[in-house]
Amino acid sequence: MTRPDRQTAETLAEQLSGLDLPGRLHRIAAEIPGRLVFTTSLGVEDQALTHALAMAGLAKGRVEIVTLDTGRLFAETYDTWSETESAYGIRIAAYAPERAAAEEFVRTEGINGFRRSVAARQACCGFRKVEPLGRALEGASGWLTGLRAGQSANRAETPLAAFDAERGLIKLNPLADWTRAQVDSFVCDNFVPYNVLHDRGFPSIGCAPCTRAVKLGEPERAGRWWWEQEDKKECGLHVGRPAASVQPGQEAAAFETTPTQTARQPEFAR
Repeated sequence: MTRPDRQTAETLAEQLSGLDLPGRLHRIAAEIPGRLVFTTSLGVEDQALTHALAMAGLAKGRVEIVTLDTGRLFAETYDTWSETESAYGIRIAAYAPERAAAEEFVRTEGINGFRRSVAARQACCGFRKVEPLGRALEGASGWLTGLRAGQSANRAETPLAAFDAERGLIKLNPLADWTRAQVDSFVCDNFVPYNVLHDRGFPSIGCAPCTRAVKLGEPERAGRWWWEQEDKKECGLHVGRPAASVQPGQEAAAFETTPTQTARQPEFAR
């Protein structure tokens, strides 16, 4: 089997640009031999991609659908997980944090110790997300995600396909050039199950203690790790680990509670 490389990724990105979503998924399946893994967060983009994979006949066997069960997800996220499995007749494999790492973090930092510093938060994301992701992608040739360029400034240059040298695979973002409006319309038009938190002002949903509703006019990911400086707010799954600093005045209290969500018009409704 030919190993993934940068040239293959660049050629594939060019091919994908002129195709619709089903065409992109079929081309990915045809061009990349070996194990293909789709990591879903069960957010709206990933729900759209799960639906497209199921309709293309790729969700059972050719593409493995997995999620990172951090142990701190919203109850609504678990409900979406169950509803998705029932809707498409699939199983979404769970990759959980290592028990020893979770126990050690809570013992040394406290149950919500990730709010004490960016470094502590990155450590939490590290054992809850980054390490399980490594296990999920072990031996994979291609990694599918629901990333979009419009989600944040950090993701503005998200390509349709790129070679991930660190993991030795091709990272595939079939929705990279979609807008949020396109995603919402696709989900609504196709009756795709989605997390009800999206209708409550949560355009981006992660772990419960690290996600709040956004205010009117805020970027999509403003509710993620809201106490940190804007350009530091990634968990390490998709970009390099940022420097461990916060903007003066943004430091969180040790037991800070989630701000009351701001009422807003739902992103989409059925």
